[in-house]
Amino acid sequence: MDAQALQHQALAAVARASTVAELDEARVTYLGRKSELKLALRDVRDRESGMALNAAREGIEAAVAVRQAELERAELDAKLTTERVDVTLPAELLARGEGRPLRPRPRGSLHPSTQVRRDVEDIFLGLGYEVVDDREVETTRYNFDALGFPAWHPARSPRASLFLGDDTVLRTETSPAQIHKMESQRPPIYMVSIGRVYRRDTIDATHYPIFHQFEGLAIDQGITMADLKGTLLHVMRALYGPERDVRFRTHYFPFTEPSMEPDVSCPICGGAGCRTCKQSGWIEMGGSGMVDPYLYEFVGWDPDEFTGFAFGMGIERTAQLRNGIPGIRPFWENDLRFLRQF
Repeated sequence: MDAQALQHQALAAVARASTVAELDEARVTYLGRKSELKLALRDVRDRESGMALNAAREGIEAAVAVRQAELERAELDAKLTTERVDVTLPAELLARGEGRPLRPRPRGSLHPSTQVRRDVEDIFLGLGYEVVDDREVETTRYNFDALGFPAWHPARSPRASLFLGDDTVLRTETSPAQIHKMESQRPPIYMVSIGRVYRRDTIDATHYPIFHQFEGLAIDQGITMADLKGTLLHVMRALYGPERDVRFRTHYFPFTEPSMEPDVSCPICGGAGCRTCKQSGWIEMGGSGMVDPYLYEFVGWDPDEFTGFAFGMGIERTAQLRNGIPGIRPFWENDLRFLRQF
C-alpha cells in the first residue's frame, strides 16, 4: 500500500469539505475502523511500512483537526451575521431563532409550608427573638430526659416515636434545641426553634408522621403567664388575622407548669363543626406554659432566679388554617395541582 498516495488523497478530501458533516464523512472514510488505512495497520509486518502508515495517519488526523476548527468558526460567524433576536422581548416569549410567540413559562413558587415558616421567622425576628434550628437525630437525654418526660410517658414508646437505637431517636419536637441553647448561654434567652420533627402518628386530617414545628422559648427575670398569653395572641393574630377567634385551655405538659393549649376557630366550618375540627369548631394549635423549674436544674441554674415560658405549634397546621385546607396530606404529596395554588 502506498501510504504517501493515501495521505495525499485524504488531505484533498479534507480540504474539499465545506461543512462539519462533510468533514466527518471524510474522517470516517480515511480514519474509521473499516478504512483502508486502519486495515493496513492491522496487517503490517515490517517496521518501515508501519512507520509510513502511522505518519500518514498522524498527518490526516492533524489536517482534520485544523479543518474542523476552521469550519466551526465559519459556522459561528454565519450565525452571528444572519440571526437576529429582539432583546427587548421577554426570553420566554421567543422561539429559538424564529421570534414566534410561545406560551409563557409557568413560574414556580414557595411551598406553602415554606411560606408560613418565613412568616414565622419574620414575626419572631420582629419581637427580637433568635431563630435557630438543630439536629434532627437526638439522644433520649435531650428529647425526653431533659424535658421531664417520666419513664412511663407514652411518647417514650416505640409505638409513638421513631427510635434509631436504644438511646437515639428522630426528634419528636424541636424543644431539644432549646436545651442545647440553655446549656451554652445564660439568660436572657429569647429564641424560636424551627424544623422538621417525626412521630408515629396515624394519618388523618390534621396529623402526619412528618411535619414542621416552631417552638418559642423566653427566659429572663420576672416573666409571667401574662407575658406568654400576650405573646401568643400577637403571634396568632399576625398569622391568622384579627377576625379569627382564639381561646386558651388548661392542659398538662411534662416540661411546663402551669400549661395551656391555644385553639383557633376552624376556618373550614366557621366554628359550626366539621371533620377537620372533629365537630368541635376549634383546632388545637399546640402547647404552651411556664418553664418547669426542673429544666433550670437540669442545666445548672437557680430555679428561683429566672422564670420563662415555652410554646410550640405546627407549621403545616398553621398553613391549613390560613388557607382553609381541610387535610394535611396534600402538603406532603407534591401534587402540582395543589402547589400551584400558592
